[in-house]
Amino acid sequence: MNKTSGYKYVGKPVLRIDVREKVTGQTKYSTDLYFKDMLRAKVLRSRYPHAKILKLDVEKARRLPGVEAVLTHEDVPGHNGFGIIEPNWPVLCSDRVRYRGDAIALVAAVDERTAEEALSLIEVEYEPLEIIDTPEEALRENAPLIHEDGNILHTMELSKGDAETGFEESEIIHEKTYNTQFMEHAYIETEGGVAIYNEDDGVITIWCGSQYVFRDQLQVARSLDWDPEKIRVIGSPVGGAFGGKDEISTQIHTALLALHTKKPVRLHWTREESIVVGPKRHAFKTDFKIGMNKAGHFQVIDLSLEANGGPYDTISGPVLNVAVEVGSGPYRYSNSHIKGVTVYTNNTVGGEFRGFGGPQTSFGMEQEIDRLAEEIKMDPIEFRLHNAVEKGDISVIDHELKTSTGTKATLRAARDTDLWRNREKIKRDLGEKYPDCQFGVGVATIMVPVGLGVGIPDFANVVIEIGEEGSVTLRTGAIEIGQGNLTAYAQMLAESLECDIEKIEVIHGDTFLTPDSGSVTASRSIMMVGNAILNGVKQLIPRLISLGADLLEVPEEEAEYGGGRVSLKKDPGRAVTIAQLADAALRRKDPLKVTGTSNMPESDKDFGDGLPHICYTYNTQLALVGVDMGTGEVEVRNTISLPQLGRAINSAGVEGQCEGATVMGQGYALYEDVIVKEGEFKNTGFSTYIIPTSLDATDHETVVVDLPELEGPFGAKGIGEASTCTIAPAIANAIYDAVGIRFDSLPITPEKVWKKIRLGSGE
Repeated sequence: MNKTSGYKYVGKPVLRIDVREKVTGQTKYSTDLYFKDMLRAKVLRSRYPHAKILKLDVEKARRLPGVEAVLTHEDVPGHNGFGIIEPNWPVLCSDRVRYRGDAIALVAAVDERTAEEALSLIEVEYEPLEIIDTPEEALRENAPLIHEDGNILHTMELSKGDAETGFEESEIIHEKTYNTQFMEHAYIETEGGVAIYNEDDGVITIWCGSQYVFRDQLQVARSLDWDPEKIRVIGSPVGGAFGGKDEISTQIHTALLALHTKKPVRLHWTREESIVVGPKRHAFKTDFKIGMNKAGHFQVIDLSLEANGGPYDTISGPVLNVAVEVGSGPYRYSNSHIKGVTVYTNNTVGGEFRGFGGPQTSFGMEQEIDRLAEEIKMDPIEFRLHNAVEKGDISVIDHELKTSTGTKATLRAARDTDLWRNREKIKRDLGEKYPDCQFGVGVATIMVPVGLGVGIPDFANVVIEIGEEGSVTLRTGAIEIGQGNLTAYAQMLAESLECDIEKIEVIHGDTFLTPDSGSVTASRSIMMVGNAILNGVKQLIPRLISLGADLLEVPEEEAEYGGGRVSLKKDPGRAVTIAQLADAALRRKDPLKVTGTSNMPESDKDFGDGLPHICYTYNTQLALVGVDMGTGEVEVRNTISLPQLGRAINSAGVEGQCEGATVMGQGYALYEDVIVKEGEFKNTGFSTYIIPTSLDATDHETVVVDLPELEGPFGAKGIGEASTCTIAPAIANAIYDAVGIRFDSLPITPEKVWKKIRLGSGE
């Protein structure tokens, strides 16, 4: 199926199949749903970041007219906890709270005002406990324990060769520490949903923003002590996710209230609630020590990572693992020692976020690359090419890179851009036009894992059915979270089945109507669902040929399938169309329906906890910035993403992903910072938590580096996360190119830049 040319749909900028409904406002999100007699729900959150609950009295709230339910931990019939890895995040806290977002009680009332009033009537008596505000405090001797088994959430340590010997043999050694902040997902649609309990069939139906409805189903079932087959979760469409909606938010709460009241229940978080309660990009401290020879070849890297996980596990372990895996960049090292620790604190919950540990580590790593290149007076791109991995190399964590490895291809493409080749002239011309500003161009590159990693089930299932008049239905559990994957699925199905894309309907994200296709995360959906589609078509075509031969009254070996019809090999004019085939199958009560499957290939090593990965997306990015010398403001004027993602399925979709990821990374680099001090959130709205707007969005160009991946459908891998990981270090390197000043912490605010300009401290 991996052709090199001649595609009708694959690689083309096909219009999204859901675009009309979305741009006309017809699309119904979970928080747009309203039902007769629907109740409004609210959640009582903790007053303290860390405290014991001594007393909880909800009787006054229950007696308030209009209140139909007030639930506490005593009303959770099953396991009172959830979490992707370790379910230690309480559904409703019983004896202790560990951060300000903790839920203590649920209220369902006839309207939101009554629900709010009921919350105010709930009496909670607390005993405040010492607040663990930083990883350093959590790791100190005799620190209060956030969980009984200690304050260390997860550790990972890997090595290759002998790091000590590597440093002894190194002629140049650099050491530096970098810090990155918590980051908010800032979805357009905050977390929310509706649940209904049908007493007649005993089914609870939950509509919610989700990235994996089948795991939601299991987590809800575990807490309700309910049969999973009696829980229907509908997760599509979603108004933005970026990893944050892979975890439970409102699903269990709405299900509990619907089950208790026997009425529809709606729960929709406010923006403040979303910022306080929901998972964030982990704050990291990253210590680099790199050794190389004078020729510019890396000898060794020692990398130490410390992540702030907040109070509960959710998916902190895998995030740290990926940071360990990719934190050294896509480079060759003879020796390495990499270790990481994630600790519990009473801050915000650290969770899944686009890039998954890559943005935190690349910020420092790619600045170190530029510093080392400058020391030996080598061009930054040439220095990267000097050390970049290739297919067949042994990675920094000591496994073979067996799949397409595109670092050098993306770097060469970046080197050939006008922005890089003519950067000095571009900076000069801009400087003459804007004399109060200094201009610079920066580069960064990265490798980002595709898929869940070794030892973690990584699969997809789809159902393909050809119906009346040749209509084609694709069913997949993989949810549309805004990235356009449904259109890419339709393109791959239309291309492989050789049918009109207009004939395809995609049903997705519903535990009762679709098969389990795994989570929409880790840039895995195109590769895994795409391969499942190809597997399904591979099963369908022999059935089409067999049926077509029967209708044409010839032996099967004389018939062939192509162009959406079965024809005779020697007489192509004699043929039956896919519509005729489908109608014949329906008459025979033998519908053309198959289940396609796929599994991620395995690596040659297994380090445990999902390491390593077998497949990676590679991306190089360039940034042109202007620095206002009077105010310290940094303007990102131009960016170029050069991804090696295998092959683009939808070229417009790839551009959209790179553009969106770049603007998101721009916010990470320059503006965004969830400020939590002593467990208290200081910026809980968009008036104080600053995100980029359309006015801040840079002129952006995407240059796809076409290097097909043999393991992927039509040569494709994934692209969703890569540009988020490279833009912050590219901007940081561009700032240094402009004004000779480096920054070791994010965000790089105008205040930081202005102070450093005034102090004149370059490094």
